[in-house]
Amino acid sequence: MTTGSGGRDAERVAVVTGGAGAIGSAIVAGLRSGGYRVVVVDRDADISADLALEADTRRAAAEVLQRYGRCDVLVHAAAAFNAATLAEVDAATWRHVQAVNVESALWLAQAFTPGMAERGFGRIVFITSDTLWDPPAPMLLPYIASKGALTGIMRTLARALGPDGITVTAVAPGLTDTPAARTVNSDDEFAATVTRQALKRPLTPADTAAAVAFLASDAATAMTGQVLCADGGLVLR
Repeated sequence: MTTGSGGRDAERVAVVTGGAGAIGSAIVAGLRSGGYRVVVVDRDADISADLALEADTRRAAAEVLQRYGRCDVLVHAAAAFNAATLAEVDAATWRHVQAVNVESALWLAQAFTPGMAERGFGRIVFITSDTLWDPPAPMLLPYIASKGALTGIMRTLARALGPDGITVTAVAPGLTDTPAARTVNSDDEFAATVTRQALKRPLTPADTAAAVAFLASDAATAMTGQVLCADGGLVLR
């Protein structure tokens, strides 16, 4: 990938949803170090938005284009984690998780892909989860379902947008050592997960960020419709 103030990628704009979180901020830092001009879309960020609301998501997309003129890379890292088992889940919980995790990605892609197609270059990267293949708890039903939906969308868009030079991929992290994860997982649960991984070390936000940076770069020009599991080898696909 060409980098630096005079490089081609220095003029590219990357939009990252959920960029205020631990994994999201690592993704932002990684893209910036690669020469991208990064715009964070989050509740308290460069462009503030409630991604649970279609109108607010579309407004944020329009603001990106108005202020920055383009979006070359879209990374959807925002996620709602509202937990509920089959017996507990209600329509409000279900719809909120799907709105943030799935629907907002669609509205942003709708807004940004016409410009990507016009320029003949685009990267869309969805942050999914290895829980799709190895569900750890019944209470993650809404969350895991949303990641399955994102994976299906990713594969469909890869075929639809490929002729326009747009790649669509996903990164599936494993249990990552973040403040948020520490609030719901004990030290013993982290240790148990590490023992199941092929790589016997805790995962960090930088692991996901590195995979995203690769998929957003010119080095990944032949990669589309694929999921990279950045989970230390817990899920082998």
